[in-house]
Amino acid sequence: MIKPKYHIFVCSSSRVNGEPKGFCHSKAAVEIIGNFLEEIRDRDLGAEVFVSNTGCFSLCEKGPIVVVYPDNVWYGGVTPEDVEEIMDEHIEGGSIVERLAI
Repeated sequence: MIKPKYHIFVCSSSRVNGEPKGFCHSKAAVEIIGNFLEEIRDRDLGAEVFVSNTGCFSLCEKGPIVVVYPDNVWYGGVTPEDVEEIMDEHIEGGSIVERLAI
């Protein structure tokens, strides 16, 4: 089993019954996930960085939420345009993107 250096979790507001609802889904969570996947592929980091969609983190007022493990860093109000900065600064640079940190 491959163990990634980073695992990025993106709230997509998915529900147990499979029906996407909620704030993060309505605020481009699917596009955020797609942008992370594209950045990981373009940077050839597929063996080091995994992305998973999640259910609700119960911080809807701060969504969309992105969590980076093992660093336990939570980002809020993430937009599709923020993905490149998170990849540059946090994943490849080792620095938290303070303006998004919650």
